Amino acid sequence: MDGSIRREKILKILRESDEPVSGGKFAKNFNVSRQVLVQDIALLRAANHDIIATHKGYILQNEDKTLRVFKVKHEPDKMLDELNIIVDCGGKIEDEFVYHKMYGVIRVNMGVKSRRDAERYVEEVNGDISLPLEMVTSGFHYHTVTADSEEVLDDIQDELQKNGYLVALRDYEPVDFWS
Repeated sequence: MDGSIRREKILKILRESDEPVSGGKFAKNFNVSRQVLVQDIALLRAANHDIIATHKGYILQNEDKTLRVFKVKHEPDKMLDELNIIVDCGGKIEDEFVYHKMYGVIRVNMGVKSRRDAERYVEEVNGDISLPLEMVTSGFHYHTVTADSEEVLDDIQDELQKNGYLVALRDYEPVDFWS
């Protein structure tokens, strides 16, 4: 199969999928190596398709969604509660990142959009010998959250605030983390 046709099919699958699609599944479906698939994804990204890799596979960022970054802090045992607040209000947690004075931004893609996703994510984090990312910054971390509207993001912000999870930016933190 021609590479451009394969990439169009990859985009079609990602657009139609409600959940991440693993690289192994793509490679098997198109009878190519994982390296070929990684190159296809890189070419699609270079063509301005916002494809992100999560711990479950690839997803295509939905262009008609609104986005907001929330800075939060909580004890490790409150991770599931924080994630559930966001998804219960209708948000999708795209990533978690920390801003470290010395190392800058350290980011991990999440793709959590349901309580089930949140439970699986917390199980994976707690089942590993590694610590959660926010431990690098004493519990302070950020989530990029997408939703269908600004109103949904406002609801998420209100609920995070009401539950004591939102925190203010510090002087040294940049407003635009990605510049």
